[in-house]
Amino acid sequence: MKDVNYQLDECPVQKILNLFQRKWNLRIIYELSKHESMRFGELKKAVLDISNTVLTSTLKALENQGLVLRQQFNEVPPHVEYSLTESAKALDKVFQTMREWGNRYL
Repeated sequence: MKDVNYQLDECPVQKILNLFQRKWNLRIIYELSKHESMRFGELKKAVLDISNTVLTSTLKALENQGLVLRQQFNEVPPHVEYSLTESAKALDKVFQTMREWGNRYL
């Protein structure tokens, strides 16, 4: 039996659940996983029903968590592109498993 002092917040599964607790996190990561990079407007079109404010705050949170990269291009006009970090790209296997499960059971 595991040590009774083992805290729930130390559990890797609980950490992942906490990471994806916000409504849009998984959807944004999933959309980014389908592309090399995406601009804000492209993400907005791909993630229906999300407001600009929520998309901005979610992207910032994912960037702070080390899952999304934000690259600013100082061109005229300036633009920003978002992409996944290597650790977030590793979630592709999780999405593949979810897709297979969904096709089989839903």
